[in-house]
Amino acid sequence: MLGEAVVLSVAALLSILFYIYVLEPLRLQRKASLPPGPPGHWLFGNAPPGPYAYRHYANLINEYGPVTSLRYGRRIVCIVGRYQAAVDILVKHSAETMDRPRFVAAHEILSGGLRVVLTGEGDRIKRLRRALHAFLQPKVAETYKKMQSKNARTYVLDCYREPKEHMDHARRYAATVVISMTYGKTTPTSYSDPEVETINRCLRRFGAALRPGAHLVDTYPFLRYIPGYTAQLQDFHQEELSFFQSQVANVKSHMRNGEAETSFVAHILREQQNLQLSDDEVAYLAGAMFGAGSDTTASSLSIVAMAAALFPDAQAKVQAQLDQVVGRDRAPTFDDEVNLPEATAFFLEASRWRPVASGGFAHRATKDIVWKDYVLPAGTEIVGNHLAISRDPEVYPDPETFNPQRWLDANGRLRDDLKFFTFGFGRRTCVGQHVADNSLFITTALTLWGFNVTQNASSPIDPDAFTDEALIFPKPFTVNFTPRIDGLVEILKEELV
Repeated sequence: MLGEAVVLSVAALLSILFYIYVLEPLRLQRKASLPPGPPGHWLFGNAPPGPYAYRHYANLINEYGPVTSLRYGRRIVCIVGRYQAAVDILVKHSAETMDRPRFVAAHEILSGGLRVVLTGEGDRIKRLRRALHAFLQPKVAETYKKMQSKNARTYVLDCYREPKEHMDHARRYAATVVISMTYGKTTPTSYSDPEVETINRCLRRFGAALRPGAHLVDTYPFLRYIPGYTAQLQDFHQEELSFFQSQVANVKSHMRNGEAETSFVAHILREQQNLQLSDDEVAYLAGAMFGAGSDTTASSLSIVAMAAALFPDAQAKVQAQLDQVVGRDRAPTFDDEVNLPEATAFFLEASRWRPVASGGFAHRATKDIVWKDYVLPAGTEIVGNHLAISRDPEVYPDPETFNPQRWLDANGRLRDDLKFFTFGFGRRTCVGQHVADNSLFITTALTLWGFNVTQNASSPIDPDAFTDEALIFPKPFTVNFTPRIDGLVEILKEELV
């Protein structure tokens, strides 16, 4: 009798799983008129992508059209790969696509459900974004410019002294700026500092866990209940939670002693009750602020250096305007920004040419979304593929060409009718975009004012050599930083005082 009961229980369980993971997704596919996509197995759906999934999905857009649909187990995924389709689906339907899909490995287990970038629709995301916005809105972002300018000069000096380490200097700049904003650390930061090493180790793990197909538990969540199956992810979570908590504890200690510098954490701790944030939410929110700001900015700075070396004519146009507006007796400042549209156009084009978040982050439809003759049913995961969108020939003609002039009008001013989704879509747009843009402007202007950036003839740059992560980073490459300013070091040092 006991044996029969076990058999019946197992049979019932398998029947339930078969319905949840096979029949229900197939029913939804038949019910909805989904955009076209590659055929998949009747039971398992499409095969998970291999390495560089964002490139695979961009190729599918070229083959199947602006939006392509796939099925992984019970998950229906639609990849959006053209500009107007992104506007129609992710911007115009921002309220219906603010939610995030379920990320079992990266969010629920590795992050304990606390990472803001993957937090779904509801009260928590509103509280978290409210806290971030208070410290990152445009008016507040203005107050960071002095600190950004000082560290940008240090970045240029570092590239002068140790050009081979320019990628580490980019990381150092980004880490110093963001850790100062987040935790109020005022001493110079090295990329090898234990705190920075720990945070970046956490970021690497997070990026790896987000790669499509990295963890089978994302497709079949019941696997998390197999003893030991997710033990490593759980250990990683405890490590990063303890670290984030320790950083907040340091700020609390300084506050008690009256020694705390202005910082995001100090602000949040003072407003914690009003913002209704738990201690763990505060810890992860601060860690997320460092992670989002540090990795993206460091990668973007390296992409700017790569583009300058590969496209000397585009670099020369920026330098001609710098010579005209700034001259060579002083360094450019934020006060010059309005008169240096070439510098802004250069980093905007670099961000389009090699988008840092190439694969994008998935949204989840909370209602059926009608797009043209198709229906994306509620529950569909919708991913704006930045790489594919950046190659939209209708919006960015000759998209493979690096052309900063596309961002300027006939009078040489920045266009207000051309955008790229560098910071995401709709209500999930990154609230730190103003701080990031300020960093990219001042470092681009100072770097191209101070140097001619060229390729090393003995080590040519591979423009497609990037890491395979949620936020991509150029693989190590070398460039020459040849000073074009007499007394470069003296001018920069004088303005650092």
